[in-house]
Amino acid sequence: MKQEEARRELYFHADFGVDVIGDIHGCYEEFIELIEKLGYRLEPESQLYKHPEGRKILSLGDITSRGPESLPMLSFFIRHVKAGLAEMIESNHGWKIARWLDGRRVTLAHGDELVEAEFLQYEQIHGKRKANKLRYDSLELLMTAPSHIILLDKGEQALIAVHAGIKDSYIGKESHAILNFCRYGDVDGMAADGRPIRKDWTVQHELPILIVWGHDPRVEPERNPYTLNIDQGCVFGGKLTAYRYPEDELVSVVAKKNYSGKTDTPLTRELQRNQT
Repeated sequence: MKQEEARRELYFHADFGVDVIGDIHGCYEEFIELIEKLGYRLEPESQLYKHPEGRKILSLGDITSRGPESLPMLSFFIRHVKAGLAEMIESNHGWKIARWLDGRRVTLAHGDELVEAEFLQYEQIHGKRKANKLRYDSLELLMTAPSHIILLDKGEQALIAVHAGIKDSYIGKESHAILNFCRYGDVDGMAADGRPIRKDWTVQHELPILIVWGHDPRVEPERNPYTLNIDQGCVFGGKLTAYRYPEDELVSVVAKKNYSGKTDTPLTRELQRNQT
């Protein structure tokens, strides 16, 4: 693909309700459990999950990497975005995988290397032709994802959905700087252990509209007056969370296991901070 395609629309209509879902990271089994809990049902003919009330799914990104089933997640959103039943936002892991699929020089680490392994296994089972088709469709899905989404309810702005964060002045706009901020948040250098030092972008949010975001896992959903974090670290053994609009409700399912295999995770670090 090499040259970036035009991004998909920044606007997503919520006239019949939307379920915003936090970072999935290849936890496909938990994802299906969650959307079924939300009322979505698989239509055998089309092989699409549909809601009887016409609700739609909105992912905050990071659907791949770290967890066990990134390819089923890519396949799900390829089909459902094309059918107009779902949308997915740009994210840091999504951007890394997109560049790798596009043949660019990237170092696959922090769970991204598992996506490469899945593609190799898929090719061995299904053949090169099907694997190449899935690679191309995945690239298109990831490379054209919008930096953020403005949810519209009967034409009015209802909420903003973004992966890692956004400045008020960025809302409704696209640029390289905006994409980067929305992917990674407000990063202020790197710590001695190699982790990014994250500034709290939420304190700068002054507009009276809710921003739903993920990227930085919390043990429980964290809500300030107009920001809501729904990344509960499913891949680290936490939960997968959905925010239901317009009900203003949270629905979660518990992870089957800690897929990272690590004892030191964002969730354990937060628990330690809360205990001190």
